Amino acid sequence: MITTTNVLDSLRVTPKVIVELVRSADAGRLKVRPRTGAWSIHEHACHLSVVQPIMMQRMEYILSTGAPHIKGYQPGRDDDPDELLKMDLDECLARYQADRAEIIRRLEILSEADWHKPAVHEEYTAYSIAIMFRHVALHDYLHAYRIESLIIER
Repeated sequence: MITTTNVLDSLRVTPKVIVELVRSADAGRLKVRPRTGAWSIHEHACHLSVVQPIMMQRMEYILSTGAPHIKGYQPGRDDDPDELLKMDLDECLARYQADRAEIIRRLEILSEADWHKPAVHEEYTAYSIAIMFRHVALHDYLHAYRIESLIIER
């Protein structure tokens, strides 16, 4: 089982990895989509900043509700397909880092019971703050991988 300490460690590191990757990319390639329907480096980075407030709201909802029920989030389902491209990349990266720091501050004071308080998620058979933020850490790495692929692919 992945411990809450390991989840927190990962959540602390991944914003640095993402920002470093994005900053290493050729500026001319930031908004280039590799194919129709696939995201650019810019979109992957901006998406990460959009997700942070959603996760913070979920955490507060789980903590404050007796029987929390979480609706799934599908980016782009109801959004303009170019919405992320229209966002300011520097602002998104700064917000991603600031929001993550706030999330970590909040998570650090949770009890073990809070971390493992069960919630119902429409897409999963088990859900809690621990599972949610483990997913967030893995989600960061998924986008880091995709960003790096876009940087180094021919």
